Amino acid sequence: MDLRRIRLGNTVFEGRNNAYLLPGEETTLVDVGASLDEIRADLDAGLAEADLDVTDVDQILLTHWHADHSGLAGELQAESGAVVRAHEADAPLVAGEESAVSAERDLRQRRFEEWGLPEAKRAELADYLDTHEDLAGDPADVVTMTDGDRIPAGDGELEVVHLPGHAAGLVAFAFDADGDGRQNGGREQAFVGDAILPKYTPNVGGADLRVERPLETYVDSLRTLVDRDLSRALPGHRDPIEDPSARARTILDHHRDRTRRVVDVLDEHGPLDAWTVSARLFGELENIHILHGPGEAWAHLDHLVHADVVERDDRAYRLVESDPDVSALFPE
Repeated sequence: MDLRRIRLGNTVFEGRNNAYLLPGEETTLVDVGASLDEIRADLDAGLAEADLDVTDVDQILLTHWHADHSGLAGELQAESGAVVRAHEADAPLVAGEESAVSAERDLRQRRFEEWGLPEAKRAELADYLDTHEDLAGDPADVVTMTDGDRIPAGDGELEVVHLPGHAAGLVAFAFDADGDGRQNGGREQAFVGDAILPKYTPNVGGADLRVERPLETYVDSLRTLVDRDLSRALPGHRDPIEDPSARARTILDHHRDRTRRVVDVLDEHGPLDAWTVSARLFGELENIHILHGPGEAWAHLDHLVHADVVERDDRAYRLVESDPDVSALFPE
């Protein structure tokens, strides 16, 4: 499959975004970056290097709804007539449906109450989010997709692999890298969005508040990636991952270690709310981390609650098992 990486600037969020171009019978972009003039210029330049422009794009596939991956979709669709596809869980947000946007905002406020987020930090986060609201760009008309769908793209075909956790509708797009097919022992590659990243660990709990039991959900997605045994992963940020299964295992180890730290914090200082646990883990939080920090702490606390290691009373979490086997919460 002919594919080209288009590197997009991004001084917001994790940085160094990628869009991927699959030219051919069904010219396709996988992710498109945030709605900023400089990012649009990067995208146009990448298309021009392939002797294409926006009007040649037939299809836009989104790994998930976050603005740094989907923000330009509506604008590009208006210029090209391209079909925009997103997983059914994320499509309403990409489409800008008021009911979905409003529900996400209401959920955010409920979570802030549950986490014990201080009013001053809520105001600081609100200012930050308001300042960056335009990154989401224009709404798009979205065609939904779901796990297992096969979508013509470029001169080949992609399989949709649902990997929720970082976002409810996050998907990878897997393809046969060598023409042999998995059934004949061939190895796959996949566009993985933010399911795994080469440097950072994708945020869980704060990045998409709609995900139920976020850490458990994400751990299941990491196991799916390990089992898939991809030969190469093409992430939404930075450079390709040459051993995706090993990277997924490293992220699993990271979450085991963080869960142990949460247990230690509660053992020494508890009972505590999620905001205070996050302060013990990460220190002073600013900007988007005011959302991601307590969200991450809450995801681990929630995992411990469902394992009967921790109990919650209103906002406070208390350790009920003094020496839990944390490794057993992340079985191989």
